[in-house]
Amino acid sequence: MNEGHTKLESIQAAEKKLMLNTYERNPVLMVGGSGVFLRDEQGTDYLDLLSGIGVCALGYAHPAVEAAIAAQSKRLLHTSNLFFHEHTAELAVRLTEMSGLDRVFFCNSGTEAWETALKLARAHAGVLRAEGRTIGTDFLAMDQSFHGRTMGSVATTHKQKYREPFAPVMPGVEFVRFNDVADLRQKFSSQVCGICIEVIQGEGGIRPASREFLAAARELCDSTGALLLADEIQSGMGRTGEWFAYQHYGILPDITTLAKPIANGLPMGAMLCTEEAARAFSPGMHGTTFGGGPLVCAVAIAVIDTMKQNNMLAQVRDVGGYFKQRLEWLRRRHDCVTDVRGMGLMLGIELDSADLAKRAAAEMMAQHIIINRTSETVLRFLPPYILEREHVDTAIAALDGILHRLTSTTAAMAGQAPAGEQLHG
Repeated sequence: MNEGHTKLESIQAAEKKLMLNTYERNPVLMVGGSGVFLRDEQGTDYLDLLSGIGVCALGYAHPAVEAAIAAQSKRLLHTSNLFFHEHTAELAVRLTEMSGLDRVFFCNSGTEAWETALKLARAHAGVLRAEGRTIGTDFLAMDQSFHGRTMGSVATTHKQKYREPFAPVMPGVEFVRFNDVADLRQKFSSQVCGICIEVIQGEGGIRPASREFLAAARELCDSTGALLLADEIQSGMGRTGEWFAYQHYGILPDITTLAKPIANGLPMGAMLCTEEAARAFSPGMHGTTFGGGPLVCAVAIAVIDTMKQNNMLAQVRDVGGYFKQRLEWLRRRHDCVTDVRGMGLMLGIELDSADLAKRAAAEMMAQHIIINRTSETVLRFLPPYILEREHVDTAIAALDGILHRLTSTTAAMAGQAPAGEQLHG
């Protein structure tokens, strides 16, 4: 470390010189964490309502996660998929029972899981064509969707900023207006091999699918043999108060994808599918070097078992319901809050300007509360599942004061009274 420079400054300088320019980081060096709090190099604790963008479901330094890592690290870290190890089927049993689906493929990330889903849908359509069915190779994806950053995933991601720099991306994708049943029906045909839906759009602004829209997608797929692909990378593994968000709708997809919270911070993804879809893959058609290794599978098992033992789906529903009520309270107090959306602990509030949302997220960080902004105007909350009501109250009080100050300042600059109710005094 250079004399006169802090450790953070030295790391920033090194990254600026050495790292690919892909992230705008907060100027904070995190060195530890416990429960729902992260700790920086100065010893300051931050209430983390983002959990590594929906990843650390059990928070930080959870004893079950630490024990699983410690035990497995002493035994076996990697075998490759040329051999068996003891945890693959054990984890697959849990996931299939939880999801209602039949088969699992393990990988390393959400975008890899989604790539697998796309490949399986195309391969399945090929099987149907060989059996005499009329079905094409196209996908219908949704506006405001986000499925990942690899080439197939980005092709089904709607926002131009993710696709245009890498054009031409994978062809054969048409976008549908999310929750517009008429548009979905008009664009669906026998050329479609899969309909791609985030049951709750994450990067798109915490927007749940409507019951009518998801039901129509299921009906259309059933009519031709196309597959319904449900992206649960952000909404799955208990985030909404059910193991999978589609379980709120009573609709079973043909394929679903998991990643973020499944191993509480270790890189892991999974694609689950029906027996019908699975018959399209045979040995050699798809694979992974690292996916489904002993360490990540052991940790994922520990996460699932801990959630079951501690009845954490009920915890997510209870605290998530309380959190949403408190966000609705903010909406009633502040005219700048235009909507509150989400389920369980996947929540967002929409503000009436991108600048206000950006400033509010920065002010929360300054008060040592971590959230982020998505879809420009939405403040997103993806806290650990171990969140308590007292943490919600802390966050709401801070955001209440921030919105009051920011809108009062804006109104004063415009020479008019601040919008919303009087909050203080």
